Amino acid sequence: MSLVAELRRRNVFRVAAAYLVVGWLLTEVLTTILPTLGAPEWTSRAVILIFAFGFIPAVVFSWFYELTPDGIMREDELDQGARPKTRASKLLDHITVAGVVVLIVFIGLFSAQQTGDDAPVPGGDVSAASVAVLPFVNMSNDTDNEYFSDGLTETLLHMLAQIPDLKVAARTSSFAFKGQNKTIGEIATALGVAHILEGSVQRAGDRVRITAQLIRASDGFHVWSSSYDRQLENIFEIQDEIAQRVGYELSESLLGAGGDRQLDSIKTTNTDAYDLYLQARRERATNSYGGLRAAEDLLKGALLIDPGFIEAKTELAACYLQQRETGLIQPAEAFSEILVITDQVLEVEPDNAVAQAMRIYVETFEWEMQGNAAAIEEAVASLEDLASKASDDFQLRLMLVRAYQRSREPEKAVALLEEAVQRDPYNPQIHYELGTLYSNLEQRVQAWRLEQWEDARASLEKSLEIEPRQPNSYTRLAEISLVSGDGVGYAKYTLKALEVDPRDHELPGILAEFLYRLELFEEGDDFRERVMTISPTSDIAYRINLLRAARMGDAEAAEASARRAIEADVSDRRFGFAGAVQYLLRAAIANDTIEEEIAWLEEHAPGIFDIEAESSPQKYRLSQGFAFDAWYVSLPRDELLRRVDVVLQLGESLGYDYTENPFVHLNVLAMRGEIQAAVQVALDEVFTRPVAVSPGWQEMFAQAQFAEVIADPRVQSEMRRWEAEEAALRAEVEAYLADLHATT
Repeated sequence: MSLVAELRRRNVFRVAAAYLVVGWLLTEVLTTILPTLGAPEWTSRAVILIFAFGFIPAVVFSWFYELTPDGIMREDELDQGARPKTRASKLLDHITVAGVVVLIVFIGLFSAQQTGDDAPVPGGDVSAASVAVLPFVNMSNDTDNEYFSDGLTETLLHMLAQIPDLKVAARTSSFAFKGQNKTIGEIATALGVAHILEGSVQRAGDRVRITAQLIRASDGFHVWSSSYDRQLENIFEIQDEIAQRVGYELSESLLGAGGDRQLDSIKTTNTDAYDLYLQARRERATNSYGGLRAAEDLLKGALLIDPGFIEAKTELAACYLQQRETGLIQPAEAFSEILVITDQVLEVEPDNAVAQAMRIYVETFEWEMQGNAAAIEEAVASLEDLASKASDDFQLRLMLVRAYQRSREPEKAVALLEEAVQRDPYNPQIHYELGTLYSNLEQRVQAWRLEQWEDARASLEKSLEIEPRQPNSYTRLAEISLVSGDGVGYAKYTLKALEVDPRDHELPGILAEFLYRLELFEEGDDFRERVMTISPTSDIAYRINLLRAARMGDAEAAEASARRAIEADVSDRRFGFAGAVQYLLRAAIANDTIEEEIAWLEEHAPGIFDIEAESSPQKYRLSQGFAFDAWYVSLPRDELLRRVDVVLQLGESLGYDYTENPFVHLNVLAMRGEIQAAVQVALDEVFTRPVAVSPGWQEMFAQAQFAEVIADPRVQSEMRRWEAEEAALRAEVEAYLADLHATT
């Protein structure tokens, strides 16, 4: 007999069909009724799992047993013509069947309970009037259209954020879940919202298909869903329609208000300009050399197409601010561009808080550099007022953080960023800024302890966990590595930053400078070559050429390099200008040509040593501090101390406390002749730091004012310890780079 015939004879097919029909009917009924009765969410899943798990046992059971007028009987008993079982036997059969059913129910309930436990939903303290907009999924064949689907998401976020009393999860935190295999409940719990808006975008030529759905996280209920098939030229209408609809649904059901409010969308109707704007935002987010350059070009392209595109203008102003901080352009150039752009924005939108904040910050920076110490206090008050009116805008809050930093109020800046983390926990830039602030705070602590840097490290690592393509976070971690004397860690993190941002000419220059200080010339030359190829006239190029020659003992080449930097009037980024002045003056001390050198510097940089000037470039003020060495051996003592006091008082008027820098503090005490106090600072504040974070220490102690300080036996002992520490550091870094070269 064939298998099919045997299955039919034993009624297996009948049992299977009956099971599926009855199971389907019961599942539909129960999953509909249970939520209505207030049953937990997992009970509906339990019903489905019970019937799913029960199918195979039911089919197997039908092969061995058959229901007869005399009860359930085994198939072999029927084949043998056996009489029905006794009452006890029948009871045993019933118990067996019931046991199978109970087992199935137990497995189903247990599995459903586990599933329910793994899918958390927002707690009771989460506002029902809250929503997160997840990045719409790019369903297009072309992966380059990813920015388009992301842009739609950002526009919806921008519009929904305008609804009063509606909490909208920040863009960066929502985007942190892009591509992750997380349930709606898990995402809602992490972001602290009760609803999720998700969807997809499929773009083909000049047509676009968009689907969107608003989901209640607690039970997965679809509050609203819709799809759109339109011409691409109507994309802005689609965005408006989706945002208005979501706003209506949330307003009506949660906020108790009508949904007829008008939400402002992006200020352009040109799809090409919008395309370029979205691509620029994606590039700027990396804060890398290549990304910022690309963002600038893309935004300029968008503004050529649509000169009235307000968002593109504020984005370009923010891009210039980042370029200035990253060293892509000089401060004067960046500030000039920002002022022009913000004027244009404010002419159209006088109440644009972001433009107001950037303008205040730039003007304040310029006034401060001209010696107006009160300017920063006024700026802080203005920015605090703006932040109170637009507390959710991070660009505005970042301007206030910068103002707090300049006003020497880092604790306020930290508090502001810690609050921002609570609002936007998955924003990598906030974690980066917080890590930077923590590290700056620790640099002010005189007791140099590694554990104090752990908060900074944790914030930076969190930033990289969210967005691994950040070169600046890696460079900050590199600096923290030096705090513990870990030169290998410094090299590793800097190389990682260079890998992420290969177009940054400063990164190989920074590494070359570190290696030259360790007299690892061959290794340093590998990175110097990259600098000279990418940007041979940059500040860092002048700096490493000078340092290389000086460390190799080539005084003629070092002097020539320093003079070229002064003649080219380089900025003082990476110690380019002031470093050249310092070298020339120290060389003049050794050659007894101080008067001639100062005259040459005054000729090529008029006013460089005019300490009485009402305003002076910042790099000149810094250079005056490095003239102390030359003044000590060339001026009468009274005039030396007068000049030192004037320079220090000027620094104090700008919020600079020289005692926070142990090397400057030590230098001032030594020049004033307070030798015992200087020795104590050397022992307590200078030598307690690793030699790795004390570049140029040997050249400093070689200056005349330190003769009595280094005569102290305790100082001599510490100097010998630093020499041994530096030798060990050199060997470790050399071995690491050799191993790295051998494996690549």
